[in-house]
Amino acid sequence: MGVRADRFVLTLCIQTGIVPVMSRSKTVLHASPRAGTAVLEPPAAGETKGSINLRIEAGTRQIIDEAAAVLGKTRTEFMIEAARQEAIDVLLDQRLFALNAAQYDVFAKALDNPPAPGPKLRALMRRTPAWRR
Repeated sequence: MGVRADRFVLTLCIQTGIVPVMSRSKTVLHASPRAGTAVLEPPAAGETKGSINLRIEAGTRQIIDEAAAVLGKTRTEFMIEAARQEAIDVLLDQRLFALNAAQYDVFAKALDNPPAPGPKLRALMRRTPAWRR
C-alpha cells in the first residue's frame, strides 16, 4: 500500500472514530463521546454483565466445546471472544477500506468535485424534515 493510501486509511479511521487499541486485555467496541463514532478499548473495571440465552443443536454445541477445550477456554469465554471479534470485523468492514495510490486519487478527486445537485436532491432539500413537522 502506498504512502497516500496509508494516510487515507488513517484519516478515514480518525474521521469515523474507529481507533483500534491493541492491548493484552480483551477489547470491546463502544460508542465514543463523539456522536456516531465508535472506538475499541479495554472494558471498564466493574462493568455490569448481562446474559444471552441461545438454543443450539447438540452437534454445534459439541464442536464449540471441543474448540474451546483445545484453546483452554470455557464455552462462554470461547463464544464471547468469537462473537466479539466477528462483531468488530462487521463494524470495521462498514467503516474501513484500503485503496492503492491510483484508487485513492480517483476517490479523492470524486470527493473534491462532487456532481451538481439534480432535481431530486433539490426537491429533497426543500422538504421539511419529519422531526420539524
